[in-house]
Amino acid sequence: MFDRDLTCLTRDATGALPVYGWRPDGTQAGLAALDPTQAAFLRAAGFDGSAGQTMLVPGAAGIAAAVLGLGTDRSPNAHGGLPMALPAGTAWHLVPGDFDMDDAVLGWCLGAYQFNDLRKPARAPATLALSAPHTASLAMARATWLARDLINMPANFLGPKDLAEAVAVLGARFGAAVTMIEGGALIERYPTIAAVGAGSDRGPVVAVLRWAGAAAHDASPLLSLCGKGVVFDSGGYDLKPSASMLRMKKDMGGAALMLALASVVMAADLPLRLEVRIGCVENMVSGRAMRPMDVLRTRKGLTVEIGNTDAEGRLVLCDLLDEACEATPALLVDAATLTGAARVALGADLPALFCNDDAVADTVLAAGLARHDPLWRLPLHAGYESMLSSAVADLNNVSGKPLAGAIVAGLFLQRFVRSEIPWIHLDTYAWNDHTRAGRPEGGESMALRAMLAAIEGLKSFNPCAPAPERAR
Repeated sequence: MFDRDLTCLTRDATGALPVYGWRPDGTQAGLAALDPTQAAFLRAAGFDGSAGQTMLVPGAAGIAAAVLGLGTDRSPNAHGGLPMALPAGTAWHLVPGDFDMDDAVLGWCLGAYQFNDLRKPARAPATLALSAPHTASLAMARATWLARDLINMPANFLGPKDLAEAVAVLGARFGAAVTMIEGGALIERYPTIAAVGAGSDRGPVVAVLRWAGAAAHDASPLLSLCGKGVVFDSGGYDLKPSASMLRMKKDMGGAALMLALASVVMAADLPLRLEVRIGCVENMVSGRAMRPMDVLRTRKGLTVEIGNTDAEGRLVLCDLLDEACEATPALLVDAATLTGAARVALGADLPALFCNDDAVADTVLAAGLARHDPLWRLPLHAGYESMLSSAVADLNNVSGKPLAGAIVAGLFLQRFVRSEIPWIHLDTYAWNDHTRAGRPEGGESMALRAMLAAIEGLKSFNPCAPAPERAR
């Protein structure tokens, strides 16, 4: 079901037609190299190289070629509209031009994605014929398809055990060891995850994946990833209004992002050790569900008063973060669809980055700009720590004030991270509200390209990496 092959590609270039990608300042030179009749057709049709402009070029046998306007877009998305703009089922090859071919291949694959598990496809995308391996681009595309498939799958088809099984399937592909913790062992080891999942008939599962690169050894740096895998979030007793529940199948978007990141790390065979912890759980209402004003004892021993049962994501992550710190990773990353406040501040496309290390944060921000996958840093402002105070427990899971919600959530998680461990918290939307080139409506793995590039650029994983430039 998950981790599927890229069906929009072929290695057989027989009959594949050329696609020319031109920018406005290169369009006239491109037209001059074509057959004069074809060039005249494109000029008369108004082709000028504007971003996204796609036209078919006629020939004696029907279609001879296609042209794509790139505008000033240097991102993979510049080629993302082609699979659905070109005739269904046709095969094409990209003619080298003023663009990065690896990004173009990635963009093609991102635009060809469709979630058709539960319906017949409206149409087949055009197929891209490859003449080179493009290994990294295809690994990134496959990981993105994995994340999108997981997020798009309805919750009645993707319960906690199903999400955990997706971890196992991914682990099997790369020879990683995967452990499943559930039942009494989970209650003892991850008490807050158990509390979040207590209201559902589908019990929680924590999936732990461990892997090491071919060149890694026992002293190699450890990358630890933690993902919020809430397969559906009703809000619990603090029940969400119906409109807010409509997309809550995507509340495991953080887990999907961490699995996608693990996939590209393993595909690149980076010389590091990897641990991934996914908290697979459902937040429902029943006689067993946690209540507002309950007090939970966390794995770390801190007690948490439940100010709102709909702030369950931080409860899923806190025990995972505490356990991950025991191995002293070189970098600890968590991802979650955690707060609406982050979306109010940054909108749908910009994940919020929280980080306790300025050099690491700068590396991530610079990588996001370089890979056209931007993030925006928000502060872990210590002055707001008191907003988590409780009269009956060590802390509350929410603030009593309707301000700085994303920051307060980050501060909550920070209580469970050892201060000497570099830590990144990603608060992501994990969804495209509407279809754009390379970004079909539905689940999305925002920050994936940025995070892989950042990991490859951090001195803790690559001693030869240059010092990061400040992202602006």
